[in-house]
Amino acid sequence: MARLNQRYFNKRGRNSFIDFFQRSIINWIILFNFIAYFIIFLMIQFFGLEKTLSLVALQANGFFQGRVWTLFTSMFAHVELWHLLANMFSLYFIGNFVEKLIGRKRLLVFYLISGIFAGLFYVFLSYYFGSFNLGSRLFGNPETYAVGASGAVFALLGLLAVLIPRYPVYLIIGPIIALIMDSVLPIFVSSQSFLSFFSTAVTIYIFICIFSLISGPGSFLRKLSIPIRMKLWVAPIIAIIPLILIGLVVSLPIGNSAHLGGLILGLAYAFYLKNKYKKKTSLIVDYFSE
Repeated sequence: MARLNQRYFNKRGRNSFIDFFQRSIINWIILFNFIAYFIIFLMIQFFGLEKTLSLVALQANGFFQGRVWTLFTSMFAHVELWHLLANMFSLYFIGNFVEKLIGRKRLLVFYLISGIFAGLFYVFLSYYFGSFNLGSRLFGNPETYAVGASGAVFALLGLLAVLIPRYPVYLIIGPIIALIMDSVLPIFVSSQSFLSFFSTAVTIYIFICIFSLISGPGSFLRKLSIPIRMKLWVAPIIAIIPLILIGLVVSLPIGNSAHLGGLILGLAYAFYLKNKYKKKTSLIVDYFSE
């Protein structure tokens, strides 16, 4: 009987694992990102950070020198674990929502095109305007490397902001505030030991905020991450505009131009869908209204 039970639970576990990936193409994309992170981690150990970034990360100068493949590899590349987890949690919740609205095949094509478009947006702005002081802070220096799935994630967010604009969501702003403080603090504090300590504390706090997403709505961890309730159409504005304004004063470790590029494409595609499928999108808007 014990063996039969063990076989049953093993089969059930395998089926649950298979179902998780059969349910959604987004889950496969997330798995691919984790595999890519592990490969990049090994590459850094063998080849060093600079060489690895030159092979997988997007850099304006490198792109125009012929490393065009990085337009694709960069959207699956993450160097820091907190960056990967933050993007994948966002992708899981936002992406699965979008997939239910537009379907698996359309979602996959849109996701890939969005990541590439966001990368191109970053590359051109960085290459032509990033050499200037203000342009460097806003768009990134042409020598700066960019990695991550957030450009494509912002495209998905932009699509939802148009298709279900009145749907209530919670935006976790704690990590955004922490990153801004970490970037601004060196202006006022010169102690390297304190700055190093503060950066470590920020990283730990961001991990806490990420894992707060799987805690209860009223839990201490969730409150610590500073969730703000808003309509979905407001979320991309809050997530981008303040960072762009702060970027006028201080350089932030955030790819605002890639985020903006992804958002623009997401908005454009959503308006295309609304125009082509007026009745269906109207039903979606009404269904997901408060």
